[in-house]
Amino acid sequence: MEQEKIQSGSIVDLKVLKRLFSFAKPYIGHFYALVGLTFLLAFLVPSRALLIQFTIDNEVALGDYEGLVYMTMILLLLLVIQAIVQYFHTYMAGWLGQNVIRDIRIKLYRHLQHLRLKFFDKTPIGRLVTRNISDVETLADVFSDGIAALAGEILQIGVILTVMLITDWRLTLVSLSTLPILLFSTYIFKEKIKVSFNDVRNAVSNLNSFVQEHITGMNIVQIFNSEERESKKFREINKEHLRANIRSVMYYSVYYPVAEVIQATGIGLLVWYGARGVIYEDVTMGVLIAFIMYIMMFFRPIRMIADRFNTLQMGIVSSSRIMNILDSQEHIPNNGSYKTDSLNGKVEFENVWFAYNDEDYVLKEINFSVEAGETLAIVGATGAGKSSIINLLSRFYDINKGHIRIDDRDLTEYDLYSLRKNIGVVLQDVFLFSDSIEKNITLGNENIQKEDIIKAADLIGAREFIERLPGGFDYNVMERGATLSVGQRQMISFVRAMVYDPKIIVLDEATSSVDSETEELIQNAIDKMMEGRTAIVIAHRLSTIQKADKIIVLDHGELKEEGTHETLLDLGGFYSQLHRMQYKEILA
Repeated sequence: MEQEKIQSGSIVDLKVLKRLFSFAKPYIGHFYALVGLTFLLAFLVPSRALLIQFTIDNEVALGDYEGLVYMTMILLLLLVIQAIVQYFHTYMAGWLGQNVIRDIRIKLYRHLQHLRLKFFDKTPIGRLVTRNISDVETLADVFSDGIAALAGEILQIGVILTVMLITDWRLTLVSLSTLPILLFSTYIFKEKIKVSFNDVRNAVSNLNSFVQEHITGMNIVQIFNSEERESKKFREINKEHLRANIRSVMYYSVYYPVAEVIQATGIGLLVWYGARGVIYEDVTMGVLIAFIMYIMMFFRPIRMIADRFNTLQMGIVSSSRIMNILDSQEHIPNNGSYKTDSLNGKVEFENVWFAYNDEDYVLKEINFSVEAGETLAIVGATGAGKSSIINLLSRFYDINKGHIRIDDRDLTEYDLYSLRKNIGVVLQDVFLFSDSIEKNITLGNENIQKEDIIKAADLIGAREFIERLPGGFDYNVMERGATLSVGQRQMISFVRAMVYDPKIIVLDEATSSVDSETEELIQNAIDKMMEGRTAIVIAHRLSTIQKADKIIVLDHGELKEEGTHETLLDLGGFYSQLHRMQYKEILA
């Protein structure tokens, strides 16, 4: 499995930051309130030390007990105010972050829903899950522990430094003499932890991709006895995740004790020099105690700044990756304006060329037409381009050259929603969600009534087996319909197609994976589905398409033959050869 490598972002990527903060516009009032609380906290924190300094140098030094009680009450009130402001600041930052990431996650998911299938062909699903869950979650920290906290701490450092210099510049220089060492160690820590965080994000993304892919394909793993081999691969990826996290833990384990020692050294120098000043009456006791508090207040945000910068940087990295998806132009442009609730069903392909990678054409100059109400069958060897025709008809992909028309109107002229509403597709590999049968049939469409579902199930012949299940239509089929047989899943997919009453029905090898008895049941359902509708049927078993109004034969993306079953047999070409081969298999 290809592993993802994520590069570090720049903390000054203003373009990304600007786009990120554009999501905060609906909450601009809350954002300004958060900024205001940040400024208020920056001034409240050092004010405690100023009050204590004033109290010691005045009330305590003069023995004014009543004044001491009064100042103590003011200090307690200040602490209560600071606690309340801190509460609202923390809550506001978290509230803003969670609302913004909710909006981003919704926008990202909606964008993913409209991307063309080509995007999902080349992008691991686990990686997209990481983008929509983990990366978006990281953005919450940008608001709660990133920008707001970083700005507040920088402002707090500035206020404290200003107060210290005004109070006593000599004590300030002595107490901050170890600051360059702390700044240097903080910078080293920031650079190391940045690399470590990137490694952790890489490992998380690769873990998600690996686990999602291999749980989905667990039947293949078990069929080929690959449990140990896949387990070994997983252990390697998991080990890299462990190593990345241990490295980050190690950096924290080194940095914080070093920062504590540097801070303690600064306090020690301050006490030595300040106590000397107290003895010689150059410094008051209140100033010395206040400076000890200042130093603790000053060094704490500096220690935290490295974390804030890395939080902000990881937010920029996550933002860049999310914006890359949001900026992706790999979606089918819905620039058609024609809407209709009902089609006649005439389909025409004119000189159609198509390639998945814009180089290797899988369809070459395809020409055919199907009149409304007719049945067209498409046959050919694996890789001939049969399924590609279905993908093009529903505009899951756009053609490179030529024209596709429905009711003599070019496909691109149709509103995409209106187009797909009128085309019912039943695939060979039926996908069912972990939900009830009813929800899998309606896909949450509240306009479909229970009576419509029962009517469609009756028509298809699926009602009997559904009502035998525990709970009937409320029966939970589990993920991918694991509790149902292949035939039952196929029948549910027929009902799902029928409740939307499409005018064009497309069947992609719908009977290729079932036994003969189930095939007969499904074939009866197919016959009922095709009544009064234009039908395009892809089938490996030629016995299921002999009644088709027209059969086309594809070979390596080219249309080789066209006609009825009898006409093509008389030609003695590709179709005749395929028929003889299958006839021999039946006799054998």
